Amino acid sequence: MTRQPADHEIGALSSSQDAESKTFPLTDECHHYQLREDVPWDIQKYWEQRYSIFSMYDEGIYMTDDAWFGVTPEPVAVQVAKDLAESTPTSKTVVIDIFAGAGGNAIAFALSDRWSTVIAVEKNPSVIACAQHNAEIYGVSDRITWINDDCFSYLKKIKPYSSETVIFASPPWGGVNYSLDDVFNLKTMLPYSIKDIHSACKTMDSALYLPRTSDLKQIARLAPEGKKVEVVQYCMQGASKALVAYIPAAA
Repeated sequence: MTRQPADHEIGALSSSQDAESKTFPLTDECHHYQLREDVPWDIQKYWEQRYSIFSMYDEGIYMTDDAWFGVTPEPVAVQVAKDLAESTPTSKTVVIDIFAGAGGNAIAFALSDRWSTVIAVEKNPSVIACAQHNAEIYGVSDRITWINDDCFSYLKKIKPYSSETVIFASPPWGGVNYSLDDVFNLKTMLPYSIKDIHSACKTMDSALYLPRTSDLKQIARLAPEGKKVEVVQYCMQGASKALVAYIPAAA
């Protein structure tokens, strides 16, 4: 039988009252673009793919302009959620999306019905407002605990509960120029290197969503002694969109 976290544990995982709020209002940075001429030129190609990003886009999906660069396409998010659920021991019942962005992954985790607790952490108030709003469109906002906080600060607070927690991390990759590299150097990834992220997550099982050309040797070095890292490429229409490194917790 899967162990459910006690009330005091969920409270700790939900962080402080300063970081948590029941409702994050949409701001002037949040947009639902309906016409191409209203879309800033540098995100027009992403807007044209809006239905593969959110199939319910026309129902009123909101995003900030910067959020378009980092959102996970919906089919990929759904498959990642399925793979993470199947590969995680049932004793682990909490999943934390530490770079929640516009909410695509957190929505997929909530829709999977695998987790007793889904936590979405996002430090930008406008972006988390979009994510919460988008989750409402998919009917799962009340299944997600929304945390407006710096993810590294938040992870320090929940370490006592790491034995039942899985981390999903889809960090910024440093802008669109990441795709120009034949092999992407994760050590120089901005604003957080692979070392920054792994150091914060290594006491918990984690899944890192990374550029498809990421240096596999650098990823392999993240494996705890005696364990291995599984790397999965996720594709749409025959083209790889990203890879996910599934990393077991260090002893």
